[in-house]
Order: sequence, then structure tokens, then C-alpha cells
Amino acid sequence: MNMKTPLKIVRGLGSAKSGTDHFWQQRLTALANLPLLVFFAWFIISHIGSSRADVVASVKNPLVAIALLLTLASVFWHMRLGMQVVIEDYVHGHGRKLLALLFNTAFVTVLFALAAYAVLKMSFAT
Repeated sequence: MNMKTPLKIVRGLGSAKSGTDHFWQQRLTALANLPLLVFFAWFIISHIGSSRADVVASVKNPLVAIALLLTLASVFWHMRLGMQVVIEDYVHGHGRKLLALLFNTAFVTVLFALAAYAVLKMSFAT
């Protein structure tokens, strides 16, 4: 027989022990995405009809390359966090959930690596 009150049992633990951190990461990446995606949209729109050489010349600017990399990092991290919530809420079974979470992280990591490689290749092109 457990003599602890319900408050004593759950105090300091929470349901997953990391929900607040995850909540704030989602909010901060969403906030960071606002100016970064405005920059990204401006960059894309301003290069409509430009040649590849013009785009590469723009990406060679270190500020542009850094802004593009920050945009990629923030967007892909936000995507990973959002999909993690969906997986945790709707995938049942410990093994299936673990596999889905691993695939989610791997998928986002590969996409980020490919996109970052493209930006870096254009940035350091000779």
C-alpha cells in the first residue's frame, strides 16, 4: 500500500521528464524561423531568373552563406521536433516508436547534411 499523496508521487518528474525543454525548443526555433525564412524567401525571389553563376556569387558572400546555414539548421531542427511530437503521440508500441524516432532523426540529419553541403560547396567554389 502506497501512503504517498498523488502530488508527492509526481512532483519533479512530469510525464516524460523533458516536456518543458522540448516545448521551449519548438517555440524558439519557430521564433528564429520568422526572420530567417523572410531572408530565405527574399533570397529566392531576388534570384528568380538569375543564372547559376549569379546565385553562386551571392552565396560566396559569407553573411549570405551563414544566414542560409542558420536557416537550414533552424528549419530542420524545428521539423525534427514537430515530427517527434507526432510520433510520440500517434505511434504505439515501444519498438515501433523507437524505430520511428530514430528514422526521424536520421532523415532530418541527412537532409540537413545534403543542404548544408550544397551551400558550402557554392560558398567555397573557386
